Amino acid sequence: MGLASGSPTVDQGLKSELEKEGVVLTTLEQLYNWGRRSSIWPLQFGLACCAIEMIATACARYDIARFGAELFRPSPRQADLMIVAGTVTKKMTPQVVRLYNQMAEPKYVITMGACSIAGGPFKEGYNVLQGIDRFIPVDVHIPGCPPRPEALLDGLMKLQKKIDGQSIESAEWYQQGQKREFPIPAFGPKGLEPPYNPEVWKPREYEQKKQTEAEARKIHGTIHDPKQSAVSQ
Repeated sequence: MGLASGSPTVDQGLKSELEKEGVVLTTLEQLYNWGRRSSIWPLQFGLACCAIEMIATACARYDIARFGAELFRPSPRQADLMIVAGTVTKKMTPQVVRLYNQMAEPKYVITMGACSIAGGPFKEGYNVLQGIDRFIPVDVHIPGCPPRPEALLDGLMKLQKKIDGQSIESAEWYQQGQKREFPIPAFGPKGLEPPYNPEVWKPREYEQKKQTEAEARKIHGTIHDPKQSAVSQ
């Protein structure tokens, strides 16, 4: 038994008349995606202040249950949505990647707030990761510091639209031999090794140049001090 390629065409006038009589015409794919989009179970964890806004979204005023996503699960085995809410430190990054690997397929990721997207106001901090998308794939980015609950609901609706457009035949978690588990970085005295996962993130040219210069300074044991250079000049 196989799936027929392409979507069947149905006269819209006939479809409208049947719906008035309580008869709904749909496809297996639409029914499958409708069930998934209407029962998204987020993972119950938070990293920093954005988690307060995430908690507020689940309360009565905003009521995330309207979208079928109120069941926050304490176990990654029972969750299919990771909301990265807050600052991701380099020490916490291996734990976030490990939780993502333990989640069942299909799984999705929403980054909530400027810190989880690009480091936020702590971007230049030696202990802060400049975006969790360096190690795991992200489906929806929600900017803000912190984003309001309405923004999280909007991001959830965008994720639902993405799920509606997915095909059973081409879904990556159904492909034979498709790798869906990502390496967990090691946190050591020099930070994260490796500093990013090349399978999901490519550094920009200036970032790559900056990293190359830093590695060269480590090899030669020299550190450029702009204040010292100004004094010597």
